[in-house]
Amino acid sequence: MSLQIADLFAEREAERYSLHTRYLNEQMVRVLKTIGFDRRYRRALGQYLYDESGKQYLDLLSGWGVFAIGRNHPDVRSALTQVLDGELPNLVQLDVSVLAGILAERLLRQVRCADKVFFANSGTESVEAALKFARAATGRPGIVYCAQAFHGLTYGALSLNGDPVFRAGFGPLLPQCVEIPFNDLGALERALASRQIAAFIVEPIQGKGVTVPADGYLGGALDLCRKHGTLFIADEIQTGLGRTGRFLAVDHWGIEPDMVLLAKSLSGGHVPVGAVLTKKWIFDKVFDRMDRAIVHGSTFAKNDLAMAAGLATLEVIESEHLIENAARMGARLLAAFEAISQRYELVKAVRGKGLMIGIEFGAPRSLRLKASWNLLETAGSGLFCQLIVIPLLSEHRVLIQVAGHGSHTVKLLPPLVISDADCAWIERSFEAVISDAHRVPGAIWSLGKTLVDNALRSRAGAEIAKRRTGNE
Repeated sequence: MSLQIADLFAEREAERYSLHTRYLNEQMVRVLKTIGFDRRYRRALGQYLYDESGKQYLDLLSGWGVFAIGRNHPDVRSALTQVLDGELPNLVQLDVSVLAGILAERLLRQVRCADKVFFANSGTESVEAALKFARAATGRPGIVYCAQAFHGLTYGALSLNGDPVFRAGFGPLLPQCVEIPFNDLGALERALASRQIAAFIVEPIQGKGVTVPADGYLGGALDLCRKHGTLFIADEIQTGLGRTGRFLAVDHWGIEPDMVLLAKSLSGGHVPVGAVLTKKWIFDKVFDRMDRAIVHGSTFAKNDLAMAAGLATLEVIESEHLIENAARMGARLLAAFEAISQRYELVKAVRGKGLMIGIEFGAPRSLRLKASWNLLETAGSGLFCQLIVIPLLSEHRVLIQVAGHGSHTVKLLPPLVISDADCAWIERSFEAVISDAHRVPGAIWSLGKTLVDNALRSRAGAEIAKRRTGNE
């Protein structure tokens, strides 16, 4: 009898947290339980999650952005089933993939500044490939990246990570990587002046904090790269495929990069896949002779399941007009959040494009609120955002995230399929939670005291462990 996955899931689902505690990442389980995110989700469809009791949740996290077309889209499921039922000759390796050729063709119809595609298994693999391509094409060693950037967690990508929390303990990292401030053309020109920089890699809108560039920044950066012989790499792993209301985020500013990186939502969330879209001359510098035809690759990169899922995803984005929907729903939400920011002093800024939105909170003016804010900040920078994230889930069944370590910004990254009814749900929920946050004393600030106590205990435990390690 063949393995029945649905039955196995049902039989063992109640053990999910004990299994992870014993065999996987125990610290992640502790985090989820501490903030009340230890929900037992049983089913997912579109923009919704359903727990063990059948309650519906609105997912504005979408698996870090991979479910742009919604979870378990029937068209993607159908494509995957067709591949399996068709018994296709997958990954022959000493052959080429028909589906990979078709997916590359269709991607290049959308991204006219590129001529060639290299497929990988993930966003971070796409970054690694781009770094190798840039060095091979230019003969230069240096890479420039921005503070607060996130390009992945493998070693090359980690070397370009603008958050020291991710880098700590993993050095030494890739040499000759130069960090500059985002949105600072002067800093970029100084970094490029050595003429030893192979590439400048940048997220058109930074994921950590949802930082939108000044209108002239990306165009000016591209001009500087051209001037100094440096390649311009647009990391569209999170912003691409319609997320911001255009196929690529750089399309908002009319930018034509030398390389474009895609991943996350490219396969509809089902099969890991990434892609580097680049100019032919760069590609030909890497694969320049027959004996170098396999000088860079990835075993599973062009597998038929990923390629079919990618083709289905592009079809869904076009047929369901999801880019237009992202622009329309995003404009509605940004306007609603901007109106909220005018009414509540804790809301300092609203940023974003399309359905990539950040809401930044900051120190209040009123004395009663200021005292509570300062208590949280003393325990941990950015802790206030948990007072927004936790009740949104527990009281309103809306799942969102804090935009980064120590961040004062919460981030919305919903599926592009959300509706006006979903927007109304979001607006009501945020209005209620933010309003509650302005009542001192109140339930939210009682939650804040609990978070402070947990943070102080965690800090004390870490100090004790550190001293024990030192003594040993």
